[in-house]
Amino acid sequence: MDKQSPPTYPTFQDPHFLKDHIKQTMAFYHPNCINKDNGFFQNFSTNGYIYNTKDRHLVSSCRFIFNYAMATIEFNQQDYLKVVQHGIDFIETIHKNPKTGGYAWQLSDNNIIDDTNHCYGLAFVLLSHSVALKAGILSSKDIIEQTWQQLEKYFWDEEYGLYRDEYNADFTHLGDYRGQNANMHMCEAMLTAFEVTLDNKFLRRAYLLAHNITVRQAAFSHGLIWEHYTSDWKIDWHYNKDDPKNLYRPWGYQPGHQTEWAKLLCILYRHQPEPWMIERAEFLFNAAVDTAWDHTNGGIFYGFSPNGDICDSDKYFWVQAESFATAALMAITTGKDKYWHWYQKIWAYSWEHMIDHQHGAWYFILDANNNHYNDIKSPAGGKTDYHTMGACYEVIKALQLKEKAS
Repeated sequence: MDKQSPPTYPTFQDPHFLKDHIKQTMAFYHPNCINKDNGFFQNFSTNGYIYNTKDRHLVSSCRFIFNYAMATIEFNQQDYLKVVQHGIDFIETIHKNPKTGGYAWQLSDNNIIDDTNHCYGLAFVLLSHSVALKAGILSSKDIIEQTWQQLEKYFWDEEYGLYRDEYNADFTHLGDYRGQNANMHMCEAMLTAFEVTLDNKFLRRAYLLAHNITVRQAAFSHGLIWEHYTSDWKIDWHYNKDDPKNLYRPWGYQPGHQTEWAKLLCILYRHQPEPWMIERAEFLFNAAVDTAWDHTNGGIFYGFSPNGDICDSDKYFWVQAESFATAALMAITTGKDKYWHWYQKIWAYSWEHMIDHQHGAWYFILDANNNHYNDIKSPAGGKTDYHTMGACYEVIKALQLKEKAS
């Protein structure tokens, strides 16, 4: 009997491979995602069919801007710049409330169906305008400052050095919930805003967010990052325990958020290197993959409980993507080969199971046995492949910086 040949893979560390993968992923969305009248279509089946043309989510509206702005920069695709402006026009005229300056969370047929002001949403407004400015949309500079001022006015909590989560439409009622997720993406947005504007206030804020979540708050939960907190930033161990698959606020430790914070710490280390950043990054990454890697079917599980048991065995696309990006940055920052091993391992799993080689882009969610739940690839608010393409961009950038330094 012939022995089965081991699978062959592309050279995942090759920037040419990463750039080609970005192009192939963009091709799944472009140009079909562009709604010529307003913004972007945001609901795609596996084969690219738009199964819902009406519903829009602020997060997806912003992430499509990110996708096109980054492609404009990386590939010098000036035609994409018009699409970036098209997306900005939508969030600034349809999502945005001209009276309050807030941004509606969800729309249907351009009518507001959820007018909550989420800090998480503003993080992506800031991120999208930052990359848009880098791509050449000069008007985004003013909106970056406006967003900063709005964050300072409503969301920044000086007492705890972290951002609050949500207000109602007219900013008259502040919700009690506090979470690390909005602060994590705000840290990401602050780092991006700093790299584009070179305004040190963004770097100082990114530093404070990173330290307060990954050091101070993590000290209350075994060194790991718990998701949910009370209004005075005490751990809420029970929030959404009956809803562990909640898209934005799932219960349990999220391995993908441990690794995503590790990535942000590596990026922060480039700009303001301090030993604690790499110490925490290594702890978070290693704890995530050691606890949540599926040794039977491959891939990283979605969530684990405080006692280390897997509480959500699904495999989400973004967890794999953020984790391979982190592994590369960890390998380059620390010089340790173990992280290149993890990079290869996570990419190989993703190549075999998470990536749709027929239609393009990545699948949204697989179960523990790597099977699909349904034919939905990219639902509004959940996926534009910003995570997957963004991960590739981060690896390319890290490799380029390594080459310059050598």
